[in-house]
Formats: sequence, C-alpha cells, structure tokens
Amino acid sequence: MTTAAQDAIIDATAPLVAEHLDAITARFYPLMFERYPEVKAVFNQAHQADGGQPKALARGVLAYVGLRQQPEAVRQQMQSVISKHVSLGIQPEQYPIVGECLMAAIGDVLGDAVTAEIADAWGALYGDLAELLIAAEAERYQAFAGCPGGWQGLREFRIAHIQRECEVIRSFILAPCDGQPVADALPGQYIGLQLRIDGETVHRHYSLSGSPNGCDYRISVKQEPGGRVSNYLHQQMQVGDTLALLPPAGELTLDNSDRPVMLISGGVGQTPMLPLARQALSQGRRLCYVHAARDIHHHAFRSEVDALVREYPTLMTRICAYDHGDDGDITGRLEQSLLARLLPGADTQCYFVGPGPFMSAIDSHLAALGIAPEQRHYEHFGPSRPLHAA
Repeated sequence: MTTAAQDAIIDATAPLVAEHLDAITARFYPLMFERYPEVKAVFNQAHQADGGQPKALARGVLAYVGLRQQPEAVRQQMQSVISKHVSLGIQPEQYPIVGECLMAAIGDVLGDAVTAEIADAWGALYGDLAELLIAAEAERYQAFAGCPGGWQGLREFRIAHIQRECEVIRSFILAPCDGQPVADALPGQYIGLQLRIDGETVHRHYSLSGSPNGCDYRISVKQEPGGRVSNYLHQQMQVGDTLALLPPAGELTLDNSDRPVMLISGGVGQTPMLPLARQALSQGRRLCYVHAARDIHHHAFRSEVDALVREYPTLMTRICAYDHGDDGDITGRLEQSLLARLLPGADTQCYFVGPGPFMSAIDSHLAALGIAPEQRHYEHFGPSRPLHAA
C-alpha cells in the first residue's frame, strides 16, 4: 500500500511519467521479452507491431493513477483488463515480472530523473494495482471453477466439427476431450485458446458465436491475411485435432432489463451478436439486427439470422448492408439517417462490434441520435482503446 509520502511523489511526478509513457511502454515490452522470453507466448505480436498493446498498457497505468484512491472505481475501469487476463490464464507469479520490467523501462527512459524515492513510490503503486488485479482474477477463476462444468487453468478440447460460414470465416465446434459437461458462458463473451504452432505455444481469444448448451463451444474465425493463428486454424486444424481452452470472459453481455435491443456489427464483429440475439429474443425483447459486410460472399450466418427472423417475426427486424452488390437490403455504409429509422426507441440498448473506424462511426451516430453513453456497448477484439482517440 502506498504511503502518504509516496502518494505525494506520485502526484508530483505523474505529469512527467505521462509525458513519456508511450516511450516507457514501447521500451517495456522488448525488455520483458528479452529477459523473460517465456511470457512472449501470451501476447499477440501483431498488437505489439501496431502499437496497440503498449498504448493499452499506458492508458491502464494512467487510469489507475487517477482513480487509485477509489478501489471500486478502479475495479470497474479495469474490468476489460481483468477479462483479458482471465482468457489468457494470467497467474500471480507473472506480476512481479511485469513490475520489474516496467520499473526498468521507466529508469531507461527517464534516466537520472528517477531517484530512489521516486522508484520506490512507483514500484509501490504498481504493487497495489497488481494486488487488486490478482484478487479480482482469483474471484473470476474460482467462480467459474465452481460452476457445473467449470474448470480452472487449461482444459483439453477437440474439434468436433468445422463449418464454412463464408469465404473468409469458418466455425469450429469444440467439445471437451473428457466427455464431461462444459459450463455455460454468458452470451457475448469470448474464450481463450492455447495451441502449439511450429513448436511454439501461442494464445488467442475468440468470441463464442454459439448459444450456451452445456456440451460444447462454437468459435467463428476470420482468416486474416498474415494472421498466424487464424491461418493455422483454417489451413491446418482438422476434425479430431485438439487444443486447450481457458475460462470464458468478457464484458459485452446483455443488460438486465426489458428494453429493446439493437445489435450492429461489421464483418467478423457479428460473432458475439448471434448469442446476444438469441438471448434477447428468448426474453421477449424487441430486436433490430443490423450487419454490414463487403458483399453476400463475405456475409457469414445470413441463413442463421434469417431463421431467427422467421422464428420471431413480431420481435425481430434484420438489415444487411453490403459495400456493393444487389443482395443486401441497402448498399453502402450504415449512415446516421438509417440508424435513426431503425432504432426501436430512445431507451434502446445498443451493442456494436467491428473494425475500429466502424465502431467510431457507429458510436458517433448513436450519440448524435441521443443514445446515452450507458446505452452504447462495444468491445474491441484486440487491446482496448478509446473509440475517438486522436
């Protein structure tokens, strides 16, 4: 726990650290991978290359500095971080590695400006944050392990079925190798995978695109150009092959109300929307389902969504927007005027997932239409980041 004197030092030096935080986090990751190469498997190197992961760490540090006197506010702010850690199976013994390398990176970037007192204060700050995250993650691990069909750590699953959904997306049905039940995930959550590629352990997490059934999980993966894991899943993995799963996690879950729901997705962002749609409809809520794709050949799950419309004709409307072609309901982008016509009401709970620019545009449109921030829900597939960051 930081002392009053350490808090004063942190407040005094926070502007300096903030000014150089991008450089600190950019230095931190290479340093950590050099000292502890075994942790590299936990990180998606594409997010290292594009700077997404270092920037996410920087934002997390700054958020904690500003909220550290409000533990509940910190926990709320860090929910997405906690979920990502759970999906990666992060353990308490990994936190000292991060702390050591983060402090070393601060020293490398700021040099002589980092006195022993400053280093101690920021080290104590990190220790407090680590303690909070470790406790929150332990609660998640224990709660899931205590559910029927739950587990802690890694559990072996086999590919029971592979389904081609469109030109670039395939679904994988994953069944437990032990033949026992699996715990229900919340609709909208994702799950962590661990597999071996060319002798190297890698981790990824993918949205669960199927509704809970107690027997298996479904993930639906887009084959990304140059994507190491997505290409391996598409080109190498076959029915009967095995991989390990970690507990489900994620905050993009349906609110506890009877309000109308609007689900807006772009491309593979549709994957968490399918179970959310089924849940909302099963609760008798009005649903508007809007999906944007390049064309009909890149539109996954169209028949599945159309079947929902037939099953719930009085509750559900569906709109397909294609960049080109005549097979969609509209051609072109999802403009504000279209969303205005489709919104079931001012009290609608709106959920949207897709590429970063897509989500930024949708968020701006919904805000302009008077949808309050607490009614606008989204989640990044990669490191979390502000939608409208300059």
